[in-house]
Amino acid sequence: MEYWNETTVTEFFLDGPTDYEELNRLLFPVFLAMYLINLLGNGTIISVIYVNSQLHTPMYLFLCFLSFLDISITSVTVPKMLSNMVSDKMTISFSGCLAQLYFFVGFTVDECVLLSIMAFDRYVAICNPLHYITIMNKKVCLSMLFASTIISFMHSLLHTLLIYRLSFCKSHKIRHFFCDYIPLLQISCTDTSINMLLLFTEAAVLVMTPFVIILISYICIIKTVLKMQSTDGRSKMFSTCSSHFIVVTLFYGSIFFMYFRPSSSYSMEKDKISSMVYNVVSPMFNPFIYSLRNRDVKMALKKALQRK
Repeated sequence: MEYWNETTVTEFFLDGPTDYEELNRLLFPVFLAMYLINLLGNGTIISVIYVNSQLHTPMYLFLCFLSFLDISITSVTVPKMLSNMVSDKMTISFSGCLAQLYFFVGFTVDECVLLSIMAFDRYVAICNPLHYITIMNKKVCLSMLFASTIISFMHSLLHTLLIYRLSFCKSHKIRHFFCDYIPLLQISCTDTSINMLLLFTEAAVLVMTPFVIILISYICIIKTVLKMQSTDGRSKMFSTCSSHFIVVTLFYGSIFFMYFRPSSSYSMEKDKISSMVYNVVSPMFNPFIYSLRNRDVKMALKKALQRK
């Protein structure tokens, strides 16, 4: 093991998606295809909503922003991973690592908050339909999106600055395919107790609060739907919420597995798989989950294709 002090660490070495170089090269076209599908799918959702005035409603505004965040999260980590998969020197500069961490944490937390806003939007639409237009007006929707972004990136800045103060004298080999928070703490020779304390307090609160809002919203939605006399009405309401519920399950499941468990149970291989879910798999599938289960999006997409 080579040792370095903080004055000599100008770059880090990264892992590939697997520990086998030949397998990484074989998987390169697979991950490249998944990334391109993500860009195409989410880009299509954004374009369809933008050009179709009938979709200029709060629900589709949030869906459009979700697609933007999915593109952003993936674009922060995957292009560098792809270049490293076909490179002999899998490195990232110290400043590049901090920038990657900052934007990754910011966009990821922003998506956590956005998913809770989308759940609240569905709650108001189903449980208080007569007041929906008043509560979820354009000003309120844009204010919520703006506030969620500011809070998320202030949170990200705090954690990035705390990483910046650390010394990396143990090693500059990050056992991950991108600069993630936990792998960076593991190679620091500085006391990381403050980082871990904030991860399990401030960060947990910021991630868990949206999750609790989602749970409460869905409990209220389910109670309201079960009181409906019409079977068709129930089916329509559950169909409206099912897409969002699937996305929440994929996203939060991998986030909880990755960050909110005892440090003694961390496993590099399992963490890489978990990271792949919310970095690559979930953003790629989100457009299909929403478009295939949403009649309005399918109709708008069909009209756009017919015009072409």
